[in-house]
Order: sequence, then C-alpha cells, then structure tokens
Amino acid sequence: MRRLLNRVVNDYLRPIRRSLRPTRHARFGGISISYRPELDGGGTHFGQDFLPFFQARGLPKQGRAFEWCSGPGFIGFSLLGNGVCETLCLADINPRSVASCRNTVEVNGLADRVSVYESNNLRDIPSSEKWNLVVSNPPHFVDEAYEGQLLAHDPQWQIHREFFMTVGNFLASGGVVVLQENNAGSTVESFRGMIEEAGLKIVFTDGNSPALTSESVFYYIGIMRRQDEPPAWACTKVERRPEDGRTWARRE
Repeated sequence: MRRLLNRVVNDYLRPIRRSLRPTRHARFGGISISYRPELDGGGTHFGQDFLPFFQARGLPKQGRAFEWCSGPGFIGFSLLGNGVCETLCLADINPRSVASCRNTVEVNGLADRVSVYESNNLRDIPSSEKWNLVVSNPPHFVDEAYEGQLLAHDPQWQIHREFFMTVGNFLASGGVVVLQENNAGSTVESFRGMIEEAGLKIVFTDGNSPALTSESVFYYIGIMRRQDEPPAWACTKVERRPEDGRTWARRE
C-alpha cells in the first residue's frame, strides 16, 4: 500500500504541483541560468560548496571538468564561470535538464567551451572525452521511500555502481572524481567496495560520519584510478569551519 501511495504522489501529484511553479533564474560566476525548479536537486544550494572546498585545497585550474548527473549544470557552470576549469562537459538522463543546459550554453555564448550530452549514466558519452576533474551531486538515497524521485533515488546503488565501473575510461591521467554525498543516505563504506571493484581507489574523504545521520549532512569522496598518483591538492588537509560547516580552511 505504501509503495502504491508513493507512486501516486511521485507520478501524478508532484508533477502537477511542479508544473505550477514559475521558471527561476540563477547566476554563478557570471553565467546566467534559467531553469525549472523541479530540476534542481540541490545544485543551487549545497552544490555550490564545491567552490570553497576546492579553493581551500588549492586546486589549480583544470583543463576539462565533467559534471555527472548534471541537471541544469549549476555546479559545472559555477566552476567554469569562476575559472576552475578551461572547458566543461555536462550530461544527464533527463531531456529537460539537457535542454536547460543547452539553453544556458546558447544564452551565454559558451558553445566553444561546453559540451552537453543526453546520456543514461555514461553510456552515450563519446569515447574521445577525457576529464581532469569530475564532480557530481548524484542521487543520494537507496531507500524505497524515494522510489520514483529521479533526483534522489538510486535503486540498490545501481547508478553509482555503473558509474564507477565506467568512469575510469574517461579520466585523463591523474584525473580525480569528487562526489558530494549525503550522510543521511549513505556512508563512505556504502561505496568503498564498488569503487575498489571498478579498479579505482579513494584518495580523500571530507565531512563524513561512519554511521548514517538523522539529518542531511553532505560529505565528499575523492576517487582516482588505482594506478594514478594523487595530485598535491587531493592530499591537502582541510577542515570545516565550525561556525557554518560549509567553508574550509587549510590544516597545517
């Protein structure tokens, strides 16, 4: 009965409510984004924490960055606009999110710096793509309570598992994947086995608890191919400032 109720809510009631909301506008690093609110899985809010996190670690400018499960590309466009990367690649399974990304590219004149793909995970990404940095705020919950919620639900961690098994083919030498996960839905150990099975390794974590938390607490996992040597920025020690938990300082 509960699954049926969840399906009715997710498939019928929520889409009706979302369709009544007005289009929203955001601007990150000088790049203007118009988007439907139902496409925002947190990229306009906690997803923007990638920038101070990378700045505290001393991340040098990257050649090409990729945002996995990009939605409208809030994180990727923010990194591009703030000079974290030279060029950007975005991909999402939702054609509405892809259309939003392409509109942002056109409106801001970014066609020579940004590629956008509609892709189920990485299945439709050209093999020629090579990324120095991969970022994502992917679906955070495996629980059946989130069934039908595209932005939140990863059934049996299948989306994560497939990503780990394929992302190594697209990483440039020394490329790093940084995922923003939610401790209310997972721990680092939720993913460690599938990461190592895919020939990858965890090179850093930040802000994670060993047990699930009762409220949303966002943490980071840094991942590389097993044979690659971590760059200096990935080895830098940082700590969250206690006053807000969303800014970082370098730890000596």
